[in-house]
Amino acid sequence: MEIVRSQTKASGPGVIPTIPLYRCAPALEVRLEDFEVFAIDRLRVLKGISDGLSRGKKSDEMEKLVTHFWKSNMKHPISSEVTNKDIISHFVLRLVYCRTEEFRKWFLSIETTLFRYRFQLQTSDVQRALMAEFELPYKAVGNVEYEGLKDKLTQVARSIGQSLPSGNAVFYKVPFEEVPELVATRKVYIQKGHAYVAMNQVVSLVVTQFRSHLSKALVLTNRKWTSMIREKESDRLTPIVEALATSYLGPDYSQPKEFAEISLKDIDQVAKSSFPLCMRHLFEKLREDHHLKHGGRMQLGLFLKGVGLPLDDALVFWKSEFSRKVGTERFDKEYAYGIRHNYGKEGKRVDYTPYSCQKIISSTPGVGDHHGCPYRHFSEENLRAALGKMGVSSRALEDVIDKARNKHYQLACTLTFEAVHNSSCDAGVNHPNQYFSDSQSILKGG
Repeated sequence: MEIVRSQTKASGPGVIPTIPLYRCAPALEVRLEDFEVFAIDRLRVLKGISDGLSRGKKSDEMEKLVTHFWKSNMKHPISSEVTNKDIISHFVLRLVYCRTEEFRKWFLSIETTLFRYRFQLQTSDVQRALMAEFELPYKAVGNVEYEGLKDKLTQVARSIGQSLPSGNAVFYKVPFEEVPELVATRKVYIQKGHAYVAMNQVVSLVVTQFRSHLSKALVLTNRKWTSMIREKESDRLTPIVEALATSYLGPDYSQPKEFAEISLKDIDQVAKSSFPLCMRHLFEKLREDHHLKHGGRMQLGLFLKGVGLPLDDALVFWKSEFSRKVGTERFDKEYAYGIRHNYGKEGKRVDYTPYSCQKIISSTPGVGDHHGCPYRHFSEENLRAALGKMGVSSRALEDVIDKARNKHYQLACTLTFEAVHNSSCDAGVNHPNQYFSDSQSILKGG
């Protein structure tokens, strides 16, 4: 796959299957803009699936969720390019997520889940074609053998609530160790070391092959990335690839949108009712210590800008706190510039954007720092205390702690939001300013 800046894109030779198997990188020329945009669109799908799995959604709910995210994000204005977008986006994210063991594990799990549900939504003819693409060494059970096993197969189908085998039913005879999930859940009949897999269960066979191939491919891709691609593309692709893993995919909160401004007289009450835990902690520490280190000032300052604190009020707010610790003169000399800079009034006059959850989670606060994500960076004891202070009930608190313990930090924040506001948040929390905006919408009757 070659990345170019030209406007042309050549189609790959041959017929591309309904669901690509991603065996090798396509012979396509890809515009640099598409390289990133396609990857972001697919990443929205994968993160939607990951959130659904973390929430414990059932199979039928996951099927609807996968269909929704795929149709919403993977469309293309040119219908003939939809499959190319699918292939390109997969290989770009393979580059992004091959780079660490944790990345590889996540990508392998979610891509396999995506493939499973896409396969299940295909017709039986397409499923057989995909099996042929995998060149699986399995043949359908012949009529004579099938008649001898029909009663046993019927018993298994009845026990798991599936439709009973009909006269034209297709079963595959495979070594039992190749369908561990079916064996573990007793969904297949086993005889002499072989499992008899119904056509509506072949997804387990295909998914096992898909996962095995992708797992090996990710390791090989990491070797190529480390030894050759990263340095060769240091000026062009490498910055994009390295940024994509922690990229924020939601709305821009550089300017307040729904709730125009917050006033200084209301800021304490608003902080208590609508700030997410990460910002509430920083706000309270600022009120308590009258000082925050650089990381904390940036994280809280840009958040306040995004929720509608005007520059003049921001200067008054920060000065009233810092001057109690460092004095008015030192504040004006050392700190006021940074506040004006965040608002685009100094230096390059860039309109800086508030930090997303991904950026906050990936930060590394040091001793004396208070920024970062409490669900990741707090001890369990401190997190429990902070959640209790927010009014999270004991039952909900245990769910939040469990998600944080299992590294589902944004889901933990989402559950906190739901507990505090007694309202669902199906989209999940992806940005502190989104948390604030959704909270204000609920509290103001929106």
